Amino acid sequence: MDTVPTAAGLDAALRAQADDDAAVGLARYFQTGPGGYGEGDRFLGLTVPRVKATLRPYRALPPTELETLLASPWHEVRTAALEIMAHQARVARTPEDRRRELFELYLRRHDRIDNWDLVDRAARDVVGRWLLAHPDGGATLDRLAASAVVWERRTAMVATMAYSDAGQVAEVLRVAELLVDDGHDLLRKAVGWLLRCAGDVEPAALLGFLDAHAATMPRTALRYALEHQAGDVRRHYLGLRARTR
Repeated sequence: MDTVPTAAGLDAALRAQADDDAAVGLARYFQTGPGGYGEGDRFLGLTVPRVKATLRPYRALPPTELETLLASPWHEVRTAALEIMAHQARVARTPEDRRRELFELYLRRHDRIDNWDLVDRAARDVVGRWLLAHPDGGATLDRLAASAVVWERRTAMVATMAYSDAGQVAEVLRVAELLVDDGHDLLRKAVGWLLRCAGDVEPAALLGFLDAHAATMPRTALRYALEHQAGDVRRHYLGLRARTR
């Protein structure tokens, strides 16, 4: 490891562990072929636990170094950057200025946060936690939710997990309403997942949302939202959806 940890050092440490056979499987799983949602992405073939173990000595890297990692063509290097960003945003000792820098970096380089797993790794801690502490009237999440880029829309939804974690589900439901009819399967899953989280905190709020939307929302989102509900509740709302087909 470098005497002073750097982005170049972490990049080299990850690339030194490349596994070509595993990379083929990951490329297939993340649909990197023509027309796939991950088209053109490149993999080293590293598991997430391996990435996390490798990055541990680099968790204090500053945003300038993290931005260098985000520019990498390798998925696992970007994974490492986002894992570090999420860690720094999460720990209590991180200065407020650093949290702001991480939030701004995430949004500025969202072009490099270009798959569902990358979004899910840091959206809650970097974006959601910042907005929970520094409300902007919904402007950031509304802009992301209206984006033509599926990953930005997913960030809008996943970031609201910070609100449900804090026992505040209103923002989860508000953003879910913006995205509930989204046509992309990866957004439907995210909407359902975050609705389920909201229901774990405030069941009545979830059921109120489903009273308004279950009959018309995509079935994938509805099934995800209902996963923690009792069988009779699931049957009721799935029945509403079936009758509108």
